[in-house]
Amino acid sequence: MSASLILQSVVLGLLLGGLYALLAAGLTLYFGVMRVVMIAHSAFLILAAYLAWYFTSQTGLDPLLSLVVTVPLFFGIGVLLQRGLIARLRPATLTMMSVLLTFSIALIIEGMLGFVFTGTQRRVQLPYSGSSFEVFGANIAAVKLIAFGLAAVSLLALFAIMKLTRFGQALRATIQHPEAARLVGINTERIAGYGFGLGLATAAVGGTALALDSTIYPSLHWHWIGPLMAIIVVGGLGSIPGAAIAAMVLGMGQSLLQLPLGTTWAQTLFYVALFATLMLRPQGFFGGRLAQRF
Repeated sequence: MSASLILQSVVLGLLLGGLYALLAAGLTLYFGVMRVVMIAHSAFLILAAYLAWYFTSQTGLDPLLSLVVTVPLFFGIGVLLQRGLIARLRPATLTMMSVLLTFSIALIIEGMLGFVFTGTQRRVQLPYSGSSFEVFGANIAAVKLIAFGLAAVSLLALFAIMKLTRFGQALRATIQHPEAARLVGINTERIAGYGFGLGLATAAVGGTALALDSTIYPSLHWHWIGPLMAIIVVGGLGSIPGAAIAAMVLGMGQSLLQLPLGTTWAQTLFYVALFATLMLRPQGFFGGRLAQRF
């Protein structure tokens, strides 16, 4: 195994980890704010990917421009979804019932995509799809660099919202101690709706980034549920920085394991990591103090 091949895998792992961090950010928000296990998050990712593909196929423009429409659209859907459905669930059974509810939503989205677009695999075709750049001596496809850049910008924007705005402060207070947040006058119900909308807005960005370098089809969301759940559990449920670190570590590990094991077996890393976390450190390996500093 050559050093150049290992270097290329390391760089690809970093780029993949950045994308994973963006895809998992919304899941972390849902659970952190409302203790909701949002199974449908990956289905919304694929919905956003389809919208990006359709936008490009109809207009010939770059799919990134579709974010002008899909980000506010998904934010609004998230707010309505939380207020219209999630908020009606009983607090005592919220986590369990949210799994069943959002599982149903995932099935509905998959069915709609299959009805409208059929099961034919789709792929965004761009002028730079075949281009590549040399990064630290590794030859990397341009679409992977663009997807990583979009993920990095989006995560920095999310960090700025959480740290520098009054909404972000209220959201962090709701995550850390909802009862205390209510005592100081924060409308936690409204914040929960906006937090859910923000999580779904990250799905719009993540799905668009996914469309740049992936073949998409309606049932693809089932492929993503396991890895994304593993990331937020390993990172510490409710910790966005923890999920980001876990995403980078697992993305790097997956990329390196592909060299001796191949793509299919390398994917099992997520399930091994999930099992190990639940057995050894159920609170996650990268949460705790890191989550509170965020």
